[in-house]
Amino acid sequence: MTEVLVQLDRRDDGVAVVTLANGKVNALSQALLVALHDVAQDLAASPPGAVVITGGERIFAAGADISEFGGADEAREITAGFHRALDAVAAIPRFVIAAVAGYALGGGCELALACDYRIAGDRAVFGQPEILLGTIPGGGGTQRLARLVGPSRAKELCVTGRQVRADEALRIGLADEVVPGDELHDRALALAAECARGAVLAQAMAKQAIDRGLGTSLADGLRIEQELFTESFRTEDSQIGVRSFLADGPGKAQFVGR
Repeated sequence: MTEVLVQLDRRDDGVAVVTLANGKVNALSQALLVALHDVAQDLAASPPGAVVITGGERIFAAGADISEFGGADEAREITAGFHRALDAVAAIPRFVIAAVAGYALGGGCELALACDYRIAGDRAVFGQPEILLGTIPGGGGTQRLARLVGPSRAKELCVTGRQVRADEALRIGLADEVVPGDELHDRALALAAECARGAVLAQAMAKQAIDRGLGTSLADGLRIEQELFTESFRTEDSQIGVRSFLADGPGKAQFVGR
């Protein structure tokens, strides 16, 4: 019987929960990355209302499976596998929340960085320790981390390989929220459910505008925003939202996701 390395649970409230399930340390082996890519593709093809990605209680994900390391040829395959999987996670057209309990190191940190929002338990620990192996992050860490915490801080973390606890992660912008560990999953699910009740097509457009805009100039980013703003008015949800606002004020619309 084939081992399930990534579990997908589509809940009745519109939230999809993706759980890494590769033993105690949740090593991001090439097989797990293939499974994660396939799950992300499934979520892109049939989007839920929102997504929560989580791992173990002690270790969210410890990083790449070091036993698969070798020379440059193996490294090329490993980095390609990471980028393929994590780019697919980042491309899910819904709000994707990482619920990080315990250690998120190396590829585990890079997986959290590929999500839209990171909620950390108070004992969470982040880091890019690849330098301690004489190498560098290969799953997007040098790029996504720098865009999140700034180039100087990203360089310091990647060059020293030091680990960052939850309180510092919140302070530097690596984590977006820190909650007591026993409240982590409830908080992530509650936020995801709130998003799932909203105008999910407009949420997807907002996410797309931000992500595409970050890769271009301000002028081009503003043009992307104009295009997607116009596109949002072609949805049924925009009609519902405007009518509801005019009749009852803000925050009372019942969106239908079309």
